[in-house]
Amino acid sequence: MIATLDDIVALYARHGHRSYGEGVSQLEHAVQCAMLAEAEGAPPSLVVAALLHDVGHLVEDGESAADARHEMVGAAILARVFGAAVVRPCALHVQAKRYLCATEPGYAAALSPASQRSLVLQGGAFDSAASVAFAQRPYAGEAIALRRFDDSGKRVDAGVGRRFADYLPMLSKVAAR
Repeated sequence: MIATLDDIVALYARHGHRSYGEGVSQLEHAVQCAMLAEAEGAPPSLVVAALLHDVGHLVEDGESAADARHEMVGAAILARVFGAAVVRPCALHVQAKRYLCATEPGYAAALSPASQRSLVLQGGAFDSAASVAFAQRPYAGEAIALRRFDDSGKRVDAGVGRRFADYLPMLSKVAAR
């Protein structure tokens, strides 16, 4: 069972090399997302959410044809260590994609092929009622920001930047709150 920050860090160490389906590994995607959040001046809780938002993929058993609801699996793991400012944007980042597909012209077409495929498994774009309901949820704005980091954090040519280990002090500080 994953119950501590050390367990989460160990999970990334063991499984972060897995393919993200976008030409980068899970670990590379996580770090790119966190770096994008930092570059935007996001608060530490959102940087941590960007780093860890796909933790649910790391506990999945290989590739699945059905949506394994990685966002909810991940949120359950993160809730053992972090507060709502980290957990809720992670739990809502798939819904944020569905919201943006429904409300932002051209968003769906700009998604990567893998994100377009997963969108189908995740239920597709929201209808207008679901869009309104999502926009009113606490942490919807943070989830949308996280979604944009997620969409952009897939660059094969990103090069060397920060490492996962560079975020350990921030993880510890945010977890302690």
